[in-house]
Amino acid sequence: MPLEGLMQRRTPPTAMLIAVTMTGPLALNIFQPSMPNMARVFATDYATIQLSLTLFLVGVAVGQLFYGPLSDRFGRRPVLLGGLTLYVLASLAAMVAPTVEFLILGRIAQALGGCAGMVLTRAIVRDIYTRDRAASVLAYIVMAMAVAPAIAPAIGGYLESWFGWQASFLFVAGFGALVVAAAARWLHETNFQRVEGAGLGAMVRIYGRLARQPVYAGYALSVAFSTGAFFAFIGGAPYVVIELIRASPQDYGIYFILVAVGYMGGSFIAGRLSMRYGVDRMIRLGVAISTAGVLAMITAALWVPLSLAGLFAPMGLIAMGNGVSQPSGVSGAISVDPGVAGSASGMLGFSQMALGGLLTFIIGHALSDSAWPLVIMMAVCTALGYGAFVFACRSRLRAARATLSEVRSGD
Repeated sequence: MPLEGLMQRRTPPTAMLIAVTMTGPLALNIFQPSMPNMARVFATDYATIQLSLTLFLVGVAVGQLFYGPLSDRFGRRPVLLGGLTLYVLASLAAMVAPTVEFLILGRIAQALGGCAGMVLTRAIVRDIYTRDRAASVLAYIVMAMAVAPAIAPAIGGYLESWFGWQASFLFVAGFGALVVAAAARWLHETNFQRVEGAGLGAMVRIYGRLARQPVYAGYALSVAFSTGAFFAFIGGAPYVVIELIRASPQDYGIYFILVAVGYMGGSFIAGRLSMRYGVDRMIRLGVAISTAGVLAMITAALWVPLSLAGLFAPMGLIAMGNGVSQPSGVSGAISVDPGVAGSASGMLGFSQMALGGLLTFIIGHALSDSAWPLVIMMAVCTALGYGAFVFACRSRLRAARATLSEVRSGD
């Protein structure tokens, strides 16, 4: 078979990669409409049920640290299929949970399985595409990560009304089973540069190697801080909407569509333009759009009475900027050391979730009678994200100059 035909056969369908990516985000909050009812069913308080959401995020953050090195050592395909199988089994276990403790354990296992798709699709894309082409494909995959948690509560609400809380877990188990079947059929191995050693020591060494590379750190922190702005909004906006603006939870859900549409629009732009303009230009464009959103939010906070439109319209712009910049930031980070793309993806995902969780915790304690803590935190995250990107660009330029100097010295 000609090489071109072989590569075409081994390139997995983008639609399948999108479906794989959606498994974790879909399970994140599909059951949120059922949480009050679940508290009654398990005879516990809402805070205990909330742990099934909090610990899910912890599982996603920690799990990503292990899937990357494992896939660098054993290959993307077996590790991904193993993670997705765990996701399906854990979803079924949560569905039949006899106690709230069993439910929480099922959710942790569900997170550990579901995050495999989030990590390994990024690594697979980097295995088979160039840096700029990877950014274009990743844009559509990132869009799926925005769509899934946006539509999941609506699906879960209908399932709760029609069938009860177990239906949400059965739905994600069924979806996961279809994804496992599709991956088993169409996903061929893409990692042919295996890293020897898969123990804890090897994992620490690989992550240490990545952390010492300024270009990787710059791109990774750029993505983490832009994601942090989004998590800060997720953590603080419900309080602002319900307690300060005195709107209803339904209003929050309706206006949040602006955020989802902004993110999807930005991802679509990135998918269309990344090949033409390259990673760094797309990041600059995304930061410019996000900055415009932050300035609009500050202006609204200064001159306009606090309102839903004044909060969500600027956030839609910020989300659009993130959709434009994040795929290129991810591609830039995992392209620094292609031999450990899985580990690079895992460390990147961990930094996103860890920083996001920290900012969510901080904003929850900072808000009282004003929305300013939320506005300031989002502005700081946007500024730090751009600063990290500038650091990455300057570090890459210094490395290129050093390499050129060595070549000239050798001549």
